[in-house]
Amino acid sequence: MRKLDEIFSTYDDIPEIYKMEKPFIQTEYLVNGELKIWKGEFNKVYSPIYVKNGEKLDNYIGEYPILTEREALVALESASKAFDNGNGEWAKMKVEQRIECLKKFTLLMSKERDLIVKLLMWEIGKSLNDSQKEFDRTITYIYDTIEALKNLDRAASRFSISQDIIAQIRRAPLGVTLCMGPFNYPLNETFTTLIPALIMGNTIIFKPPKLGVLLHQPLLEAFQQSFPAGVVNTIYGSGEKVVTPIMQSEKTNVLAFIGSSRVANILKKEHPKPNRLKTVLGLDAKNPAIILEDADLNLTVRECMLGSLSFNGQRCTALKIIFVQKQIAEKFIEKLVASIEKMEIGLPWDKNVAITPLPEKNKPAYLQSLIDDAVSKGAKLENSNGGKNYYSLYFPAILSNVDRSMKVYHEEQFGPIIPIVTYKEISEPLNYVIESNYGQQASLFGKNTDKIAKLVDVLVNQVCRVNVNSQCQRGPDNFPFTGRKDSAEQTLSISDALRVFSIRTLVAAKETDENKIIIRDILKEDKSNFLNTDFIL
Repeated sequence: MRKLDEIFSTYDDIPEIYKMEKPFIQTEYLVNGELKIWKGEFNKVYSPIYVKNGEKLDNYIGEYPILTEREALVALESASKAFDNGNGEWAKMKVEQRIECLKKFTLLMSKERDLIVKLLMWEIGKSLNDSQKEFDRTITYIYDTIEALKNLDRAASRFSISQDIIAQIRRAPLGVTLCMGPFNYPLNETFTTLIPALIMGNTIIFKPPKLGVLLHQPLLEAFQQSFPAGVVNTIYGSGEKVVTPIMQSEKTNVLAFIGSSRVANILKKEHPKPNRLKTVLGLDAKNPAIILEDADLNLTVRECMLGSLSFNGQRCTALKIIFVQKQIAEKFIEKLVASIEKMEIGLPWDKNVAITPLPEKNKPAYLQSLIDDAVSKGAKLENSNGGKNYYSLYFPAILSNVDRSMKVYHEEQFGPIIPIVTYKEISEPLNYVIESNYGQQASLFGKNTDKIAKLVDVLVNQVCRVNVNSQCQRGPDNFPFTGRKDSAEQTLSISDALRVFSIRTLVAAKETDENKIIIRDILKEDKSNFLNTDFIL
């Protein structure tokens, strides 16, 4: 393994294409179709990537506006005015017209790929390969969402007749939507709520995550040019100062939030009319892997390593605890240690890098506290390099002999620690899943179809995805993505998200000759954007 204190390089050693030539100072924010220049306080952005400057290590890379309650309420008023109780231009616009606006945005967004990828690396330490994947996957997601909406609208273009009632059933927007994404996928995860909410006719107030703010700046002009004034508005700063006043207003109809259940619960309680507020939440998870005694160890080790450590384990879908049958535990741990010790730790643009700097300032100290607590209660640190750290660099740690007395057994570490629990009876990992506050996913590894079938039948009633001989993951994006218990509210897939951010609405009339004439005239003269039989090609 490379010496950690030798990984951070001088500015001259950084490849030219990835250099931050000067601090990235964001001065503008988008509200009511205008890019307003902020002249107040700014928040300094510090990268997890340090640059050697003589005897010092520098990591300052930019700044963004710290807005106040006043600006937040202006953004809310802008979104509310643009929606206008459903009478706004965007809300009433034909689906085909909204699609054209989104296509224009996507084209403009594609031109900013290199800059956004660079900012992803510098702001959150994501590898070059993963940063490129996140951007490209987001573009694909947008186009797939467009196609899904076409199919949804095509199915709604016909009329239904039942019990002498003529009706057309379509989907209508919900209103003003506050979108807040996570730092680990600040572009992709944010857009998995923002894009479907937007294309369904809602107006948006968008607050970037606490880390990964600057990378959204290159898209402000694209939003401005692609959508009517007030349809997309951005806010920055302290959640207490800018989010709380928005949530305390009756004008907020939807909260789309990906983060911790603790914060989500605080935000929901702020709304004065909870029955009016719709929440779309992606929250905590502590996904387990359950390894049976007949598992293919080579495959299992590969999937568990990727599942636990992709982007340093900073994924809600990461494998965060591993249960391995006692008879094969020693061999599994031996193979896992050997694989992880070969992992490359370095900077995001380094070739074959697997472990990159952690973006959260206090994360190394927190991870070390989990290790210290576990070891003091009988756990064993299995890999010699495990837990070695230097500033934001942290080498993965494998902990064996983990049990319920330890914090790492219960807490979502959201980082490169792999807790391993050895079990004798299959009831032990099953009870863990049943007793857990979380219910997102689980992974099963084994070959015995009788055992796997029985476990699947139990687990599907506790978690929302069971992965057989593979790591937990979100994709493909057309698959449902959700969770039970404290892990999620609502389901996000490409088609599900369109339904989540809209509501079935219908126009109905008794099947009389007069009503038939009225409906035919509206359709023939194309008088209504809602009541129509247009078929989008």
